[in-house]
Amino acid sequence: MERTLGALCVATLVLQVTACDRRHAHPQASIILATTTSTQDSGLLDLLVPRFENERGIAVKVIAVGTGAALRMASSGDADVVLVHAPDVEKKYVDAGHLIEGRPVMHNDFVIVGPPDDPAGVGRQTSTVDSMRAIAERGVFISRGDDSGTHTQELRLWTAANVDPRSSRREETGQGMGATLSVADQKRAYTLTDRGTYLSLRKHLSLVILCQGEPVLQNVYHVYVVNPTRHRRANVAGARAFIEFLVSAPVQRAIGDFRQQEYGQPLFSPDAIPDGEKRGEQ
Repeated sequence: MERTLGALCVATLVLQVTACDRRHAHPQASIILATTTSTQDSGLLDLLVPRFENERGIAVKVIAVGTGAALRMASSGDADVVLVHAPDVEKKYVDAGHLIEGRPVMHNDFVIVGPPDDPAGVGRQTSTVDSMRAIAERGVFISRGDDSGTHTQELRLWTAANVDPRSSRREETGQGMGATLSVADQKRAYTLTDRGTYLSLRKHLSLVILCQGEPVLQNVYHVYVVNPTRHRRANVAGARAFIEFLVSAPVQRAIGDFRQQEYGQPLFSPDAIPDGEKRGEQ
């Protein structure tokens, strides 16, 4: 009887020590991820977040908004980690000390989509700049208008085309990429979208790709830790664990493979996979 009680005491002590070790490893076993609607609308987060939670034992609360809103969350300390796609805007928050330890994660590209009959003749243009001018002259453009990375890129394209968007037939939805694509489809209009979201929703749309492929349309995603010296509530351990997960070789391969077989092309291309461990290599 005494031996049994002793064994139970030892077992209980081991469980308590193990639980303590786990709490020490992850003092706050949850993080807030502020990210863009494209990572959610494409379905990528549905793959990555459960896998991270299962492997690392850290719960993730996802807040999918435009990049501008995600970065503002970081600057007010309302997120632990951000995954965004507007490098010029990101730099301002890095320089201000709100974001640290940034890493490239993946990229895809922006495309201009519109109705199949293409009333503005966008598909006949030879450059993205000419495509934007054609839309301003003869088409209707649906903008996200939400300070997202896509909205920022759109404004950059209008500037490059020397077009004041206020002078064109341009409407703002103030919503994410999926909703904006639906509005453009309903109105037989044009819009700028990331390729991943478009491909994931294509079967529900009549919109077709009319302009693509130029370097100016590249769409790069970075992930950052919210600086704990500026924002004491930030869970830096959890944020670093999430970044380590995203840039690991197995997850980078998973990003590159994501729905590629379904669509015949990748929705995202990995940017952090180590040399010698490219997708398909062992």
